[in-house]
Amino acid sequence: MNATAEIGVIGGSGLYALLEGATEHELSTPYGPPSDPVTIAEVGGRRVAFLPRHGRDHRYPPHKIPYRANLWALRSLGVRQIVAPCAVGGLRPDHGPGTFVVPDQLIDRTSGRVQTYYDEGAVHVSFADPYCPDGRAAVLAAAGNKVGSAVDGGTMVVIEGPRFSTRAESRWYASIGGTIVNMTGHPEAVLARELGLCYTAIALVTDLDAGVEGEGGVTHQEVFEVFGRNVERLRGVLLEAVTRLPAERKCPCGTALDGLKLPFDLP
Repeated sequence: MNATAEIGVIGGSGLYALLEGATEHELSTPYGPPSDPVTIAEVGGRRVAFLPRHGRDHRYPPHKIPYRANLWALRSLGVRQIVAPCAVGGLRPDHGPGTFVVPDQLIDRTSGRVQTYYDEGAVHVSFADPYCPDGRAAVLAAAGNKVGSAVDGGTMVVIEGPRFSTRAESRWYASIGGTIVNMTGHPEAVLARELGLCYTAIALVTDLDAGVEGEGGVTHQEVFEVFGRNVERLRGVLLEAVTRLPAERKCPCGTALDGLKLPFDLP
C-alpha cells in the first residue's frame, strides 16, 4: 500500500492502535521524526493514517510531544482532515467520567511550547474558531449512532502539565468558561490550522477535575483506568466518524491560508 492518506487520526493516552490490517511507515520532517511510525489502512473506502500522539510506549509527556513534526508528517502523506481523540478532565459536575465532548472553543494556558511554523515573516492565521465545523458534525453524528450522544460544544482549557491542576486553578478555569481541561490540545490545533488542515477534537472525560465540588483530586491511575474502560466505545466513534467526513472540503479550514505569503512551501 502506498504511503498516502486523506484522513488522519492522532491518538491520545491509552489509544495506541486503531487500524486493523495497516501498513507502517517511518517518516522524516524538517522538524524531526513524528512521535511514532504512521500506520495507514482503508476504513469504509477512505485512506486513514493513524499516529499515536505520545508514541506507542508513551515516551513523550505532553510538553515534549513533537507537535510540529506530527502535523507536518500527516500533511506530507496527503492528509487534509484530522480527528484528534484525547483524554480530558471535566470542569462541570454534569461532565462526568465516560462523557464524550466535541468542543468548539479552546483556551491556551500552556507555556514554552513552540506553537507555530512561521518563525519568519508576519503570517497571521485566523483562529477564532479552532475546530472544523464539518468535522464536528461528523463526529457528533458518529457519537450519536455509536454511544448515544456527545456534548455538542464546550471550551477546552489546555494546560502545560505534566502535573494536574490545583483546586484553585480548576475553579478559575471553570469561572472563565472552561468546560473541560487537557494537556495536548494546543499547539496541535493551531499547527493544523497553519497547514490548512481540518482539525476536530473528540474528548473523553476521564475524571472530574480537582476544583469541581466534592472531588478528591485526580490521579494518573484513575485517568488510565477510565480511558481503558471506554477505549472500545471511542474506537467505534472514531471509525464511523472518518467515514462521515466529507469527501470534498467546503469548510473554511482549507482556505485559511488564502492571501497569506508563507515563508516555505507546504508539503
